[in-house]
Order: sequence, then structure tokens, then C-alpha cells
Amino acid sequence: MRMGVMRLGRVEARVLDLEKSIDYYSNVIGLQLVAREPGKAYFKAWDEEDHHSLIITEADYPGLEHMGFKVRYQEDLDTFEKAIEQYGIRVNRVSNRHRIGEGEAIRFTLPTGQVMELYHEIERIGNGLKLNPDPKPENLKGIAPPYLDHLLIAGEDVPATTDLLMKVMDFHMSERVILHGDELFAVWLFRTNTPHDIAIIKGPNGKLHHFAFGLSSWEDVLHAADCLAKNEVVLDEGPTRHGITRGLTIYFFDPSGNRNEVFSGGYIPGEDFTPVTWTEERLPRGIFYHKGEITERFTGVFT
Repeated sequence: MRMGVMRLGRVEARVLDLEKSIDYYSNVIGLQLVAREPGKAYFKAWDEEDHHSLIITEADYPGLEHMGFKVRYQEDLDTFEKAIEQYGIRVNRVSNRHRIGEGEAIRFTLPTGQVMELYHEIERIGNGLKLNPDPKPENLKGIAPPYLDHLLIAGEDVPATTDLLMKVMDFHMSERVILHGDELFAVWLFRTNTPHDIAIIKGPNGKLHHFAFGLSSWEDVLHAADCLAKNEVVLDEGPTRHGITRGLTIYFFDPSGNRNEVFSGGYIPGEDFTPVTWTEERLPRGIFYHKGEITERFTGVFT
């Protein structure tokens, strides 16, 4: 089977107050608001070419509505539909233009309870940097990340979701946490040249730990910290470094309690990368390398 998963393309997050959330993602995070419809708003980061990478949907409770991974070819949808159903998971079709700017998709539920979509077609609106460009646009607001980077989800059966993503969608493992000698507690998986496009941790089914925006440098991470402090955004952890992925990070919460992250650095794995293993006694240093401690809020708050 030709493997066509390219990258994480979009996250749809539930928010409690749409207008307050639009202000936050526009002016604190610094995303571009590209479209609205009743109860929803669509955003892209400044260096992304697709119509959107974040959708926020007003709801009674926060969390992850769905994640979407982009595939290389339209016909890949048929291939993956058959492969996922053969694996034993029911697949539904999402119609063309079900959401603004989006083409047809296939939708299914992971063993850990999250809804995933695979899609190819999405309106391409560009980044304005294709002819003799400057390094970045003028008048960016807030943190201004160039792209959506990854997300971390939780569920009871980490091995099952890991198996599906690796066997059917050709994800590769960069890092893992093993507890009690053989329990797979968490994994970091990639399809692109990043330590992780998605991570999975043992926890309550169907839950989101965070979704993350990529930054280019430690200086950008510190700029993000300044923006968050100026806007009195609640910090969870950081600025600091991960042992896992070696990335530079800050965790914080949007107005609805969804955890966001800004992430920079890490290594560039290839398809033959040998996974890094962390054990229980070193896990705190793996999560936060400098402090070597994990707070109850970081391990216990999901949406």
C-alpha cells in the first residue's frame, strides 16, 4: 500500500466562549482569522498555505473535536478507508465542504477514543511569501507561530492506537515511556522531519492533553513567554527544555482550559530512527529536563 500521510493538518478544539477565544487565538497566539460561520472560527498560522489549521467550535465543554492528517493524493482516501476497515475500525465519509474550505475526508475513532480524519483537498490560500519574499510578513501579532506542530492525546489503550498508526498509516516511533518493566505508557510518533506529529499517553479515554504551535528558536520561545505574561495567560510549565524530543517549550491554557504549547527545536529523525526509551525513574527528567519534576496539574488536567 502506498503510504500517503503527509502531516498533521488541522485540529478542531471546543471552546466555551467563541468571541473570547477568537480574541485569544488572534491577538495572543497571533493566528490569522480566515473565516467564520455560526459557532465556528477558522485560523491559519502565517507560514501555512492551506486555508486553516485550527478550528474552534463553541460548545458546553472544552476539548478535542477532531484532528485531521493530510494525505498526499485524493485516491489515498480509498486506500486508507479499506485498510482501516480491514484493521477492524469503522470508517465514515465526510462530505465535500462539510466545513469551510475543506474537501471530502474519511473519519474514524481511534482506540483511545479521539476522532481522526484523513483528507487531501483543502483550499490553498498561500502565505504571501512566494516571490522575492522577506523572511516573514509585516505586522504580525502576539506569539505569531509559523505553523501548527503536533498534539498529545490520552487514552487507556496506548498500544492499540500506536499499533494502528504505525501498521496502517506508517507512522514511526521516536520515543517511548516504559513503566513496570513492559507497560507502554506513552509514545511519540512522526511522519515528517520532527520528533513527533502526534504523541499518546495513558490517561482518560478521548481526551486532549495539548496541541502545539512550532517556533523557530529559543529567542522565539522567550518572546512567547513575554506575550503570555503581558496578557496574563495562565502558565502550566516553562520556559524550559524537554528531555524527550530535546525540544524547548512553554505550556499554558487558552480561555476555555485547553492546554496549548509552543515548541521549538528537537532532532530530525529518519524512517530508520531507533526509538529512545525512558523508564519510570527517569520520566520526570524526560518531561522537564531542567527541573526533573512533574506537577499534578501537568499530569492530571485533560480536556
